[in-house]
Parts: sequence; structure tokens; C-alpha cells
Amino acid sequence: MKKRVAVALVAIMALEGAGAAMAADAVRRERAAPVPAYDDARGGVRIGYLDCTIEGGVGYVLGSAKGASCVFTSTIGSEPLDQYSGVVRKMGVDLGFTTRSRLIWAVFAPTAGYHHGSLAGLYQGITAEATVGAGVGANVLIGGTSGSIHLQTVSVTGQIGLNVAATGTSLTLTPAS
Repeated sequence: MKKRVAVALVAIMALEGAGAAMAADAVRRERAAPVPAYDDARGGVRIGYLDCTIEGGVGYVLGSAKGASCVFTSTIGSEPLDQYSGVVRKMGVDLGFTTRSRLIWAVFAPTAGYHHGSLAGLYQGITAEATVGAGVGANVLIGGTSGSIHLQTVSVTGQIGLNVAATGTSLTLTPAS
């Protein structure tokens, strides 16, 4: 019995390492990708990235709610400029569990300016995820405040666990104190 538990723990740690490596590789590719800094669809300059760590949890048939901690980092510097806390809510088919997830968005503004708390607000849309060990998901979320700073509409999530989800999704961001 102890041997089975030890093997299971080693497997879980390996999967967590693989998921973290996948998310880090996605960040590296996003930052290195030859994506224009100008967003033609909504008009704006890419000013940075919002990197969110989403708590693990269990998805029930009708949905889930998980806490999120996010950090905004400017494209100009490597130091985080702003921190947010939030909640990711899913309504729809959400079955299984995740130990943690990582979600990264590009942030756009009409000019290169940014003010504390500019990304606070409610973002709504849809999510599709599939996870067996390490997995990925896609999110299409729009919203925020009525301000001009906005998140890239489509984002990718990397997660660890055993989960399948096709849901309506909302993310509420609040500036951390």
C-alpha cells in the first residue's frame, strides 16, 4: 500500500512539473512570437501581460468557482506593476478536478499608459478544457471596466488534473491591496 501511495505521489509531482513547464513554455513563445504590438480589432498597443494562477478544485456537473491571483507585467520592464485577486466561475459541463491552472493574457491600451487597477472588472465568455494529467483549455472572454484598457479576447490555459469542461465562464478581477 505504501509503495502505491509513493508511486502515485511521484506521478503527481511529475505531472505538476510538466504542467508548469508547459505554461512557462507558452509564456516564452507568446513573448517571442512575431505578433504585432498593435491590436487592429479593438485599436490598441500591447502594453503587457496579465498572468493568473488559478486555484485547484473540483468541477461539479453544473459548474465550479475557483480563486485566482493575477499579476500585470509591462512589456517595458520585467517587474510586476499591479496585482489582482479574482474568482473564475464556470456554469455548464465541468467534470473532474484540477490541482492548479495558469492563464496568460496580452493587455492592450490605446496608448502605452497604464493606471493601477485598470484591469479590474467582470469578464465573461466561454471556455473549453480537456485535462488528463497535464492539459490545456481555450477561453474567449470579453468585458472589464468601461475603460479603454482591455485583455486579449482569446487566451490559453494550462492545467494539471483530470477534467473536461465546456462552460460559460466569468472572471472577476479586483485590485489586490
